[in-house]
Amino acid sequence: MSETAGTEVESLTSEMIPIYVMGKQYMVPDSLTIMKAMEYAGYKFVRGAGCRGGICGACGTIYRKPGDYRLHVGLACQTMVESEMYLTQLPFFPAMRASYDWATTEAVGETAGELYPELFRCVACNACTKFCPMDVEVMDYIAALKRGDLEAATEISFNCIQCGLCASRCMGELPQYHIAQLARRLYGGKLAPKSEHLDAMVAKIADGYFKEKLTELKGMSKDELIKLYQERQMEPHQGGEYWKPDSEEGL
Repeated sequence: MSETAGTEVESLTSEMIPIYVMGKQYMVPDSLTIMKAMEYAGYKFVRGAGCRGGICGACGTIYRKPGDYRLHVGLACQTMVESEMYLTQLPFFPAMRASYDWATTEAVGETAGELYPELFRCVACNACTKFCPMDVEVMDYIAALKRGDLEAATEISFNCIQCGLCASRCMGELPQYHIAQLARRLYGGKLAPKSEHLDAMVAKIADGYFKEKLTELKGMSKDELIKLYQERQMEPHQGGEYWKPDSEEGL
């Protein structure tokens, strides 16, 4: 189906509603996400459209609903349009990011405060958490870093997608998402226990373990690949953490 035909079908099966992009009204189907609605309205994304799957954080969007004084946030690729929605995208927030030498930077609690002294300007208002489209407890990981707990900050901020929306609402003008990234890098790179199975897999790759199998796969026809895929042993739904296939050839 052509893009035009798809648009016509969408229009026939959905109610057309008004939305406002940068103050201009557009009529769009109510079954679309913000990103698809903007494309329907004629916008072409050059920036602010990455994975389209709610992972990359490139399509942070701020919007207001009719009769509501509050600002709301979401990812344009995930949030559905609503009638009379006023919106604008914030694909990049120009927060300051500290520069440091990874090799010499110590993985200690004090490092975050040394590189980002504004960390201690946090007044615990929690506006950052309320503005996070991923429901990350932003204020909590900032509090963890204020007390020097890199591990807790890493765990709490794990789902951060670097959209920067937290920084856009911060009274203390903290670049929270950059500070959290520092914590994860320090803890993951220098403090977390090393993964033995990962080291073993990297060694396998370096030794050329997969070259023969990949060469074999590349020489197969499409039908042979489909048959191989369909006959593979699948992990059962209740397989558990330690489930392994009968054969580990090629794994």
